[in-house]
Amino acid sequence: MRLLIVEDEAGLVSALQVALRREGYAVDQARTVAEARDKLGLNPYDVVLLDITLPDGTGFDLTRAIRAGRIPLADGDPPRILMLTARGRLTDRVTGLDVGADDYLVKPFAIIELSARIRALLRREAREAAAVLVHGPIRLDAARQLAWRGARELVLTRKEFAVLRYLMNRPAYVVPAEELLEHVWDENADPFTQTVRVTVGTLRRKLTVDGEDPALETVIGRGYRLRELPATVEGVPA
Repeated sequence: MRLLIVEDEAGLVSALQVALRREGYAVDQARTVAEARDKLGLNPYDVVLLDITLPDGTGFDLTRAIRAGRIPLADGDPPRILMLTARGRLTDRVTGLDVGADDYLVKPFAIIELSARIRALLRREAREAAAVLVHGPIRLDAARQLAWRGARELVLTRKEFAVLRYLMNRPAYVVPAEELLEHVWDENADPFTQTVRVTVGTLRRKLTVDGEDPALETVIGRGYRLRELPATVEGVPA
């Protein structure tokens, strides 16, 4: 999942990026409304973390523009908006929700609460309606950051987990490397590196061991796809 932090306080942005990247999110930043508009047009985002008071405008105005369709979006799909602000008055909270924010969190806040709110917003997406994703014998619990193949727990890095989650939300689809780079990595990723190929390669080896049927395949010239596999009936953790 890819997040955009729209905030001009450098220290807070840095702390949020570190914390959220540890949870496997790709995280970009914008310091102004203008920069946020540009990035929303270039990259698809699942959630925008948005301050209200910005150097060249307000989070209220940016939210109105997104909801009214006045900002061209990279994939045409509006992101969820979570306002992060020191403005905690009732009138501000009501205004934020009325102009189109999906949630509103007042500073100072605990990272653990912010993370829970982001997960709640992502669960609202139709493609992530289930708390636990299942593809044949593979199960992924997004909330607990755990995954299994049958009874075998998969020990995955954060990026491997994020790639698997993205692919499991698109079963039977061939996902290009460029799409994975856009959604799982952030804007600092070098598009000319082999980072996607390497991460997919290590994930493939972890998904299939000891004679198991291959789970993840490369479609030459197109991308990557999870193969159809029979579900494991016994030995699957609850």
